[in-house]
Amino acid sequence: MKKSVQQPLAPPGPERSEPPSDAEIAAFRGRVRAFYEKHGRHDMPWRHTDDPYRILVSEIMLQQTQVGRVIEKYPEFLTTFPDFAALAQAPQSAVIAAWQGMGYNRRAISLKKCAEKVVSEYGGTLPRDPEVLATFPGIGPATASSICAFAFNLPVVFIETNIRRVFIHAFFPGEISINDRVIFPLVARALDREHPREWYWALMDYGTALKKTVPNPNRRSTAYVKQAPFTGSDRRIRGRILTMLVGRSGVLEEKILADLGEDPVRVQRILAVLETEGFLVKNRGRYRLKE
Repeated sequence: MKKSVQQPLAPPGPERSEPPSDAEIAAFRGRVRAFYEKHGRHDMPWRHTDDPYRILVSEIMLQQTQVGRVIEKYPEFLTTFPDFAALAQAPQSAVIAAWQGMGYNRRAISLKKCAEKVVSEYGGTLPRDPEVLATFPGIGPATASSICAFAFNLPVVFIETNIRRVFIHAFFPGEISINDRVIFPLVARALDREHPREWYWALMDYGTALKKTVPNPNRRSTAYVKQAPFTGSDRRIRGRILTMLVGRSGVLEEKILADLGEDPVRVQRILAVLETEGFLVKNRGRYRLKE
């Protein structure tokens, strides 16, 4: 049965130049907690583990893919690659194959490189320091901090799209061009430092509900960038090429061009880029996934 979604409460008061009081922060925290207790997404599989590898996989998957799709692919990926060692040792082509359907295939390569780094440089143990994690392939400061919050329950302060949405809605009504610099101190003040893992889950669920019930507050953020359409994009063609090559020893360039039915010059350019980026290998007119 589909859960009902309660509309989050309206922001507390009109536009103001002064920062919110401690009482207002406490009231905000209470609203978010109450929403999470009643309507939170408590059944998501990565919320039932604190294993750093599983948290890393979920965070990379969730960067640019909808939750529903990740819920489907997450257990399959973990079955194929159950730990850092298994992923580090796997052929890149096998990782790309397991990633199919997730999109943004660069993340699969980055995830494998992360596993290799953990095994070769950290003895198979993921570092607990977000500044260190932020230097890993495909992991920026926000993802590094979210991993530390969810895997190690560390009271780190970070902003991602749902968190940003919540704070703009709650504390910046009517304002535009809101910079993360003014949001960050509020995130720090509101943080439940004893239970950061659950607090960030609550914020993210509250932000997801807001997206469905109010005009997107993130459009008033200086960090907002509208995503380009997928249909007709190079990204779509890249994905089709990789899917075409999964499990095959090689496919003639002419066949790729014919099967895609796209502008040949455009496809050849994309093939060249995929080869340069390390996804593909070309040999005697045939393309295959790089091992």
